[in-house]
Amino acid sequence: MPVSKTDAARIGLFLAVLFGLTTGPYWADRGTVRLLIEAFYFLALAQLWNLLAGYSGLISVGQQAFVGLGGYMLFTLTMFAGMPVVVALPLAGVLTGLLAWPTAMVAFRLSGPHFAIGTWVIAEVYRLSFAQISALGGGSGISLPTEIVRGMADGRAARESMTYWVALAILLAVIFGIWGLMRSRVGLGLGAIRDNEEAATSVGVRTVRLKFGVFVGVAAMTGMIGALIFLQKLRITPEAAFSVNDWSVLVIFVVVIGGIGSLEGPILGCILFFVLREFLADLGSWYMVILGIISVGIMLLEPRGLWGMVNRKRRFTLFPITRQADQKP
Repeated sequence: MPVSKTDAARIGLFLAVLFGLTTGPYWADRGTVRLLIEAFYFLALAQLWNLLAGYSGLISVGQQAFVGLGGYMLFTLTMFAGMPVVVALPLAGVLTGLLAWPTAMVAFRLSGPHFAIGTWVIAEVYRLSFAQISALGGGSGISLPTEIVRGMADGRAARESMTYWVALAILLAVIFGIWGLMRSRVGLGLGAIRDNEEAATSVGVRTVRLKFGVFVGVAAMTGMIGALIFLQKLRITPEAAFSVNDWSVLVIFVVVIGGIGSLEGPILGCILFFVLREFLADLGSWYMVILGIISVGIMLLEPRGLWGMVNRKRRFTLFPITRQADQKP
């Protein structure tokens, strides 16, 4: 089957970006590598929240619960179970997914704005609970022991390079996993739920089962990302692990300004966020005020976000979800 010019452009762009990112530790300095690691896991969190809200209609402001759970699971498995980091990292995601199961059973008794508030309350319950566990440092937190850190790789540079490639691999798995999911029958069902849940139910879509599965799956991946975040930081506290500002508010900002309901939107939103943070971070509390004003302004101009603005006339997508015949203008 011949490859169209559009598909060739997509493939070429992807390969060029992938080559540049994969070789990052070889051409970037230490500060740039750490910044890229942060961008990778932040974008992965944004894509996962976008899957919940933009594709499944589940507005959650409590995803920090799973970031914190993943981080604490990693520390617990490495410090008390003696597991190597390469094993503890994915297992932290699995355990977070298991804990998300009863969490979802509680949260799914709510709907609409009550669901959003309920997920935030549940996250606060987790934060307060871990603050009482003295073995994990209680409210003051705990640092990863030196021997575990040294066992990750030989030297700081090697450790940061390993963390970089793991973060990049997780990001690619999240993006292409969501892309593949949305091109499947499951994605078709999720789109139907988002557009009209009652109509989706009437045509045989198992709405509760689909939303439940997506919620738990997103929680598991979020937990793995949380484990990676605090593996990089080498220290965890309840306040940092379950921060609604860091792991929900800013993630939602990235998705909203970039364009909810698209894979390209969060990418643009993440780029803009890091650019704004670079120039506005020294403004203190005004930093968040300015971010809020920008978010509201973009939503008023174009509800589909930055991606809707740049793609208003040309219906080009980097990650096509639906298969459409080419149309003449």
